[in-house]
Amino acid sequence: MNKKRSLTGDRPTGKLHIGHYFGSLKSRVKMQEDENLERFVMIADVQALTDNFNNPQKVRDNVYEVLMDYLSVGIDPNKTTIFLQSMIPEIAELTVFYSNLVTIARLQRNPTVKTEIAQKKEIFGESVTYGFLGYPVSQAADITAFGGELVPVGEDQLPLIEQCREIVRKFNSIYGDTLKEPEAVLSSNKRIKGLDGNEKMGKSLGNAIYLSDTDDQIHKKVMGALTDPGRIKKESKGNPNICMVAYYHNLFSKNEVKTVCEECKAGKRGCVDCKKQLITNIIKELTPIREKRKYYEERPEELKKILMEGTIKAQEEAKKTMEKVKKAMKIDY
Repeated sequence: MNKKRSLTGDRPTGKLHIGHYFGSLKSRVKMQEDENLERFVMIADVQALTDNFNNPQKVRDNVYEVLMDYLSVGIDPNKTTIFLQSMIPEIAELTVFYSNLVTIARLQRNPTVKTEIAQKKEIFGESVTYGFLGYPVSQAADITAFGGELVPVGEDQLPLIEQCREIVRKFNSIYGDTLKEPEAVLSSNKRIKGLDGNEKMGKSLGNAIYLSDTDDQIHKKVMGALTDPGRIKKESKGNPNICMVAYYHNLFSKNEVKTVCEECKAGKRGCVDCKKQLITNIIKELTPIREKRKYYEERPEELKKILMEGTIKAQEEAKKTMEKVKKAMKIDY
């Protein structure tokens, strides 16, 4: 039986936080149990440059930070190929070929692109770069370079997968049946909100807990989390539906969250005690991750070896794809 392939990845613009952990990392670890699946995980440093073009050192510095986060949560390089995007020239080559198959108007209509452009006004102003507008084309190259059939994503990324499918169909209709259409696999958790209630979690917003945060950092962040603004006194009845501490208890306190919410609504649990319990549970979950991360922090040569070995394997696969693509396009001189 031929194994199916999955392709996922992250941009190295900072360490990974618990939004990544619950949104994609845990599902990637679980996917390693499927013996009929061949897994590729990409550190997308080229894509990170689309909105960090003026700060390349930031991207470079975070390549190994992201790699350590991958390894610390349990992504196994013996089961999953971890590679660096910039070291796969076939991705850039495919991006050029695919750019002829999609119009600027279609890219501008992509809901994910429109949302991200609006969020990055402080970077681009009114002048969006060609690279950023076209990153769905690059993402299609990422996926197809490795014959990716399954792509785990959040709901906000579905338009990008559909754009990839359109590009594949257009390519195959012109050059013959060469590429595979990928399928999106939705992660079980929706995007995790920030501690301040913001729909987006990130470093620039200061509302994220990172997998590598210390106990003191976790304590400080959780103590400042948004709670029910209408609850003035400890004995006041609270509304856990508008409290971010209760929201995070749903993630870290599965066996206790029902009691937490009932006591909150009855005015029997104070916000400080509730936060302290959450802090304890977060630290308990993240401690083994941080310990494993420390192991790799002390072994940079092992990190480099893992990344280079994965990248060499990815290069071999991308070359096979490019041979088929060039033959179909009649440019295999």
